[in-house]
Amino acid sequence: MSEAPPGAAGPPVGDGAAEAVPAVRAQLLATEHWGLLAARSTAQSEVLTRIGMLLTLVSAGLVSLALVGQATRFRGDFPAFAVTVLALVTVVGVLTQIRVQNVALEDLMYVLAMNRMRAAYVDLDPGVARYFLASQHDDQAGVARTYYFLGRRSAFSQVAGSSMIFTMVVDGGLVGLLAASIASASGGGMPIAVTTGGIVGFLYLALSVVMGGRSYFRIMRTYRPLNPTAPERLD
Repeated sequence: MSEAPPGAAGPPVGDGAAEAVPAVRAQLLATEHWGLLAARSTAQSEVLTRIGMLLTLVSAGLVSLALVGQATRFRGDFPAFAVTVLALVTVVGVLTQIRVQNVALEDLMYVLAMNRMRAAYVDLDPGVARYFLASQHDDQAGVARTYYFLGRRSAFSQVAGSSMIFTMVVDGGLVGLLAASIASASGGGMPIAVTTGGIVGFLYLALSVVMGGRSYFRIMRTYRPLNPTAPERLD
């Protein structure tokens, strides 16, 4: 068996080992925490860029319809052109909505993970708990606390103000315009086109909200928190 050369550093022993373990654990937790923060920031930046691209495409599409409509007096090949442009913009909008919804669920994942990191920090040093505004509990109540530190905010406000609902509303309008254009190009009058567009757009928005809500509640129903909020702290 080979022997270690004189002066070589070996594994810590005795009290030194006991002191090194918390330090190494804190370093590992901090590294993981920074990794989660970087991934969350990258995802948010990417999805905001996608939303900006969608809005630019919507604006360009509507402007092109207005220009072509003026040139053709909204006759001839204009209905086919309108359906084609709106179909393209709608497809991009639906793809953007899928990505926004995925990032919303990913953001929930990052928040739960970082709440676990804070719980681990408290395990290492219980005295730091009173300095955290964000929650150290990886459950639904802890997520709500991390999203808004100062008390409680209504679920409606949280959801209605999200990028996901914003994208759904935009896509609902695009789907409604596409349906109205198809109805008009098929020979339906203006009342039929407007009614069809309104109904189809509303149904699309309602279906999107329901499907998004089901995804969230399915995750929270199957997820098992490691450090749940104590019942007395829910008040």
